[in-house]
Order: sequence, then C-alpha cells, then structure tokens
Amino acid sequence: MQKRTTEPGESHDDPFAPHLAALAVLDDRGAVVGWSRRAEELLGHPGTAVIGRPACEVLVDPRDLPGVRQAAANCRRTGGWYGTLTVRHRDGRLVELGIRAQALARDRRVREWLLAGALAADVLEWQRDSAVLDGLYRRCPIGLVVHGPDLRVLRVNRAVERFTGVPAADFRGLPTGYLLLPDDARRAVDRARHVMDTGKPLIYSEQFARLERDPTRERVAMVSSFRMEDPSGRILGVAEMIEDITERHRAQRRLALLDQAGSRIGTTLDVAETARELAEVMVPHLADHASVDLLQPVTRGEEPARTLAGPVVRVGACGVGAQQPSPPHPHGEPVEFGPGTPQATCLAEGRPVLEPVLPPDWFSMEGREGAHAPDLGVHSLIVVPLAARGLVLGVMTLWRSRRPDPFEADDLTLAQELASRAAVAIDNARRFTQQQQAAFTLQSSLLPRAVPEQSAVEVALRYLPASAAPGLGGDWFDVIPLSGARVALVVGDVVGRGIHAAATMGRLRTAVHTLASLDLEPDEVLSRLDDLVGLLAAEQEAAGERPVGEQVVGATCLYAVYDPVSRLCSMARAGHPPPVVTAPDGRAAPLDLPAGPPLGLGGLPFEAQEIELAEGSLLCLYTNGLVGERHIDADIGLTRLCAALGHPAEALERTCQAVVDSLVPSRPTDDVALLIARTRMLPPDDVASWSLPPEPASAARARELTSAKLTEWGLEHLAFTTELIASELVTNVYRYAGGPATLRLIRERSLVCEVSDTSHTAPHLRRARSTDEGGRGLFLVAQLTERWGTRYSREGKTVWTEQPLTGTLA
Repeated sequence: MQKRTTEPGESHDDPFAPHLAALAVLDDRGAVVGWSRRAEELLGHPGTAVIGRPACEVLVDPRDLPGVRQAAANCRRTGGWYGTLTVRHRDGRLVELGIRAQALARDRRVREWLLAGALAADVLEWQRDSAVLDGLYRRCPIGLVVHGPDLRVLRVNRAVERFTGVPAADFRGLPTGYLLLPDDARRAVDRARHVMDTGKPLIYSEQFARLERDPTRERVAMVSSFRMEDPSGRILGVAEMIEDITERHRAQRRLALLDQAGSRIGTTLDVAETARELAEVMVPHLADHASVDLLQPVTRGEEPARTLAGPVVRVGACGVGAQQPSPPHPHGEPVEFGPGTPQATCLAEGRPVLEPVLPPDWFSMEGREGAHAPDLGVHSLIVVPLAARGLVLGVMTLWRSRRPDPFEADDLTLAQELASRAAVAIDNARRFTQQQQAAFTLQSSLLPRAVPEQSAVEVALRYLPASAAPGLGGDWFDVIPLSGARVALVVGDVVGRGIHAAATMGRLRTAVHTLASLDLEPDEVLSRLDDLVGLLAAEQEAAGERPVGEQVVGATCLYAVYDPVSRLCSMARAGHPPPVVTAPDGRAAPLDLPAGPPLGLGGLPFEAQEIELAEGSLLCLYTNGLVGERHIDADIGLTRLCAALGHPAEALERTCQAVVDSLVPSRPTDDVALLIARTRMLPPDDVASWSLPPEPASAARARELTSAKLTEWGLEHLAFTTELIASELVTNVYRYAGGPATLRLIRERSLVCEVSDTSHTAPHLRRARSTDEGGRGLFLVAQLTERWGTRYSREGKTVWTEQPLTGTLA
C-alpha cells in the first residue's frame, strides 16, 4: 500500500487512521502476535520475521530499552499510551515513530495490546494542522462560517459567536444571512451563491452586517469566500472568513469626508455659500439633516462681539426626507433659540453639545421649543460652534432620524474638525465681505449719486460691478453742467482693482470737475489729466509702492462737451473705447474718433474732434467691460451695442436696460460703466445774439437790447440787473480788448448772459478803493449773479454769468 503524499500547505490526514498507520498486536508478555503490511513497509521487517518474537528483541535498540520499559509500565497502569519511541529498522537504522497503544481484551484471562505507529514527522504535521483547525474554530479573532451546498450554515467559530452574540451551536442549519437585516442578508446570499456556482474566490469584499436583533448598530465586515471540494471534486459548500472592520470603515469614511470637505468647503469668498457647502458635505455622510446658523453681524461681513450670543440667521441647511413638524426656517431668516436649547448653550459657552439619544417626548420638553428639529423622527443630535480666531461665528446642528445608529464621540470629533475648517473659511469670507463693503462704500461715495436735470441732454446711467473679480474696479462716469447751457459727459476706467483703484478714480473725477469748471477744451482736459496721472505714478514709485518702470497708476478716459445751442459735440479720448452715435432715424455706428494714448504715458498729444448731432440723437459712452468680456469678441460686442441702440425713440431707461441685457452676463468679469445721452436743442426763440462795435455807445446799446429781449421773454424783473451786467461786460471789451463784442442771452433753467471778444486777456475780480474811479465792474457782476466765469476758445474768450429765473440775488 502506497502512502498518499501531500502538497506544501495542504492539510494532512490523520496518520493513525487504519489505512495509513503501521499496526502491530502484542500479547501480554510483549511478543508480536500481529503485523500489518504498513508496518512491514515502514520498518522493513516481514511478518514471518517478527510474529512470535518479543518486540523488544526485534524492534528496540538495547540503548532504548529503559524508555520502552517505562512506556510499557505506564501503558499497563492506564490501559493505553501515546508518545514517541525510537524503533530499529530491519537494515539497522533507527526510525522515530509516534505510537498509540491500546489494550485489547479477548477474555478475562487474555489481554493483548494494539499498537498504531506513524513517522514522527507525519504525526507532528498532523498535530500542527489539527492545532490550526482547532484555533480557527476556538481562538481565531477572524470569523469563520462554513456553508453547505444548500446554503445552510454547517459550523461557525467563536469569533462569529462574539460578533453576533448568538451561541455557535445555534447556527447549525440556519439559512445564510438569517440573522441579518433583509438587505444585508440578500447580499450575503448572493455572494455565497456566486462563489459556489463559479468556484472563483472573493477576497476582501465589504459587507454591511447589521443584525435584526440590533438594527441601530452599524456593522461592516470584510469577507473572503472560497468553495470547498473533496479530492474527487465534489462540492462540499462555501467557507467564509469574516473580519469585523466597523471601526476601520468608520475611520476611512471620516477621512474621506475630511478630504471631500477640503475640496468642497470654501470654494468662494461668500459667507452664505460657504455655509451651504458645509451643510451639504454633512448630509448624508454624517447626518440626515444639517443646518448652519450664523450671527447676524457675520452675515453682513462685520465682526461679532465676543459676548454676543444671538440673534442668528439660517444661511445653510440640507436634509434627506425631512418631515417638518412646522414650516422650516427659510434661508436668510432670523432664528431664535430658546434658553436652555443646545444651540443657545453652544453659542453662549462656545462648547459642543452631544446628545446621543433624545427622549421620545423631545418636542414637548420645556425649554426645547427652539431646537428646531427638522424631522419628527429625530433621535440623536450634535451641535458644534463655528469658531475661528477666538470668535464664535455661529453654530452647526446635526440630526439623525433615518439612520438608526446614534451619534457617538468620534462623530462629534469629526464634526468639530469640519466645523473648525469651515469656520476659518467663513471668517475669511466675512473679512473679504467686510473689505468689499468698505471698498464699495468708498466707490459709491466717489461715484455721482444723482445726475441733475440738464437742458442739453436726457441721460440714463448704469454702473455694474464685477461679480467674479477680486476687488472693485475704477470705472466711473460723470455728467457736469457747463456754462452756456452746455454739458460735459465723461466716462473713465482706472487700471487695476481694489481700494487703490477706487481712490485713484475719485482723485481723477475730482480733477475732471475742476478742469471742467475752467471750461477747457476736451483735448486740454485730457492733457491735464495725463499730467496728474503721471504725478500719481511718481508718488507711488517714490514711496516704494511699485517697482520702477511698472505702470500701476493708469487710466483711460473719454471727455465730451455738447452745446444744445449749436448742436455741436466736441470729444477727445485717451485710450478709451470709441463712443457710439445713433441718429434719429436709428442708424447707429461707432464714431471714428482719434484714440489717443492712455493717461499716464506722458508726452503724447490728444486730439479733439467736433461733430454736429441732430436733435434726438443718442450718444453712448461706456467702459471696456461692456464690449470686452472674455466670452465675446470686441467687434461682436460693438455690433450688439449698435443693435441695442437702434431704437432712439424708445424711453431712454428702456434702451439702457436693453444694452445691459444684450451685452452684460449675469456674472460680469469686469466692471461696467454705461452712459447714454439723448441730445436736445434749445429753441431758437430762447437764444438771442448781437454783435456790438468797440465804442462807448455799445454799452447803452447792450442795455437797450437786453431790456427789450427780457420784456419779450416775460423776465422784466431781471431787466435792471441784466442791463447792468451786460453794460459792464461790454464796457470791459471796448476798454481792454479793442475788438468787437458779441452779446448773447440764453433762456433755459437760468438766464445766461455772455459777452465774447477776440482777446485772451483774463479779467480779474478786485476790490476798488474809495478813491478809485473804476475797477468795480466785475465785483458788481459777481454780486448780482449766481455764477460767473470765463471760458477761452481759439478765437478769444467769453465772460458768462448765470441768474436764477425766479428773481435777482439779494
């Protein structure tokens, strides 16, 4: 009989099994009376050579006799023996055998001994295998479940007993997954059946293993399955190694949530959006419902007081399957937390609150009305403060209602970590909001708040700040009344963003007002602005606020002056987009105006251009944010702008909004300043002009003409003062200018009196002494008018005055 060999790692059969062991029978005197073929194969002695002879004589070396006799004595005393002995082979070598001896009783007088022997090495291997198998069922910390071909449990080890709390003996005959919740049981059956049908093992398959007897406790197991077969290939069932990885799974889930939170929370510098991101990250990974409530000052970008505990505003909420006992608090609405509620405690003390199990009468408990639970089935609660840089900004509340397992200490730790990260992002957003609000407040205070009514034009304005860019821009517009019923229209754009750009814009706007009051030509205004921008850049460079040679202060500007009497519009631009002019018949096109260099380059000239505009024309001035958006080409933007301006007869506000709707996206990437003016013309009857020769009689003639025209206009109450003004100004012309004078009266919102001559000599206001015979003319003019001034042209100068139509100045 040939001994069956085993492969490395394969389990060994019992070497003392009858078909494997070497068997011998000894009588009570130690003589051999029986000898098996396996004994002959193992020791080389044929049966005929040993039967009838004493075993010690044939099989034992004389040196081993003491040990053999001691084993025989123990065997007679106890009726059996097991141990290791050295036996002599027929060829003289010694063979170490494991031997089992058992007494055989033939009758009361005759007793024999059955000896079963096997090589000691085989016995040792078998003992190790037996110890491993015994360890798997009794001491192994990993669960073992053996299923039969019918997918019923044959045996489980004690680890499964500890995992489920059910005695191992009670598992025998139970269907696979019998103790699990239905969903988990179905997956367990499908996995075992798949392994049995395909023969392919499954390694490290995660399985939820929630027990029906304890459904609130989350359990996760790592399962490895393989099919069992006998030597002939017959399927015996499926064995599964099951490891409880619940804590590991929770730890991995928490780490994944932390990683997810890092990429999802704080994507924008918006307080409300960051709060919503925090609530959405929590559901459903950690909680069934989450809300984020911030102190009201925080939502406005302000810093909360250290002792402030309310009120709060709900800015973020998320949940699954909420069944509201009452209408939920909408986003942005104040929330009042009653005294003693977890949220009020958390806000006041700045510490987290964990209530793993809420009592059934949670909603009826005194002092809990302000808990604002989103679901009647809420059974567990966590409240953590949102604290950053020593300030409590608000609270985050987590509820569980659908998930049966309560919150635990590790969940609180995770919630605190996420809340801490989110609080820093919220505080950063709050600070950014605070800075933005300060910048916008500065900018709004620097932009014109209201545009006065003008006789020259009807105006519609829009300013749209960029929503996606960091910081505000330096775009601005202006409508400045000038002398002679004229008006200046200005649009500009400062390079850069932020408070410095806004401050520069304010300085430039102030300078434009000052230069406009001097009645300078548009190209001269831009030249003066260019000098100012250069000075600002030099100041920054001297203060070390910018690298040498790098332009930080720079701007573009378009300056236009429209005269409603002549319908002439004079314009000049410094690196700014060209204006668009729409004729009364609806034809719109960009004006071919010399571009000029941007402000701040210095040394380059600007060129003005004068055009005549029909009454009712549209003049559109804008910054590059309107047509220079990244998503459209500048030429396409101009085409759209012309199309939107193609209906000049429509209400100007509607036209302005149509331009915005056509060209400005919902979230513009650059600031947009837009100014649309519809030109008007003063009626010819409201303007009177005369040319007077340079002689003394012209003063009397001026008084006569003025009196007659004011009587015609029904302004007799202004005749005396206006005659005096016209007389003094005409007298100055023939005294100091030496050329003809032009007297012009304009009736609009005020009465304008202008006297022009061909001289560029500047008139000066001075106080005459009591002994002086002259020098009081301009002083009287200044006292009798509301405003007066001098403007220069290439042909000479004009001295103008304005009087209110309601009466003379007292």
